[in-house]
Amino acid sequence: MNPPRIDQPFVSGTADTIIGSVPQISSRLTWSDHWGTIKARSGINRMDYTVDPGLYALGSPDAESSILVTANYKMSFDSLRSSLTGRNVWILVLDTKGINVWCAAGKGTFGTVELVTRITSSSINRIVSHRKIILPQLGAPGVAAHLVKKLSGFTVIYGPIRAQDLGEFLDNGMLATPAMRLKSFTFSERAVLVPIELVQALKPTLIVTLIALLLSGLGGTDSYVTNMVMYGIFFVVALFSGIFAGAVLTPLLLPYIPGRAFSLKGLVLGLITAVVLIFFRNPDMARLADRLEIIVWVLFVPAVAAYLAMNFTGASTYTSLSGVKKEMRFALPLEITAGTAGCLLWLGLRFIV
Repeated sequence: MNPPRIDQPFVSGTADTIIGSVPQISSRLTWSDHWGTIKARSGINRMDYTVDPGLYALGSPDAESSILVTANYKMSFDSLRSSLTGRNVWILVLDTKGINVWCAAGKGTFGTVELVTRITSSSINRIVSHRKIILPQLGAPGVAAHLVKKLSGFTVIYGPIRAQDLGEFLDNGMLATPAMRLKSFTFSERAVLVPIELVQALKPTLIVTLIALLLSGLGGTDSYVTNMVMYGIFFVVALFSGIFAGAVLTPLLLPYIPGRAFSLKGLVLGLITAVVLIFFRNPDMARLADRLEIIVWVLFVPAVAAYLAMNFTGASTYTSLSGVKKEMRFALPLEITAGTAGCLLWLGLRFIV
């Protein structure tokens, strides 16, 4: 395996070791690092936001310095190094294909084989005098600590969930407090997930919007343009309302929405949103077309909201991998069926006078 390149923007120099030069990094993040995080959180260049896997020297570590392990997703890497201001440690980066620690552990790339292979290829055993290696707690599902010990000679120690607690953890002799073992999902932690969901939904939304506007002009008793304005614009409003309910309101209001499944929470907000839209639409209940249009929004808007809300299932440690799969098997067919039925009924209504 090739060692990390020293021409990476965040590498400040090299540290001399018994095995040769190792890229040296700082705990201080630059504007470029922060800008990269903003873009990644917005879904821009997300899968290419990586660092070279291998061994790095943070500060001026020596043979007694601790070894900390992380993923080669740069946001994970930056979170780790920025939390270790004033520390001199070794950072071993695993090749997780640009995936964060927790997700990579579930996928198997942050795993036993990769860890043992990276320990061997980096020759870290020749650099340090101890045989302890610190892994993030969220990486535990992918690593068999007893096999790492057997194959590499290193004892795995699981650090705190949050990188911000690493300083206290190290000062306490690598002992974690109960609070360090708990993963929160606060308002700000939920809010930071919203931009990437909106960006990911943008492209299909624009395509659906264009198709809906073109189809909305068909049928009806008025001109093509008038129909487009009367019916197409409202469809777009309903679509964006469903997106807002599922991708914005659901994560922000998560603890206060009834139901356990994320898709169910999205469904609840989607139904409320649909009722609000119908109220402003002010349908004429004497007309069959208006009564059927109510069904359109009751099917379509909650389906969009529930689908997008379900995406947050994988962003929370409150749900297991098996729980995510179970929810998707149950909810996804219902969301597709309701959304498709709503769209078809809406299109059919264009020809009902």
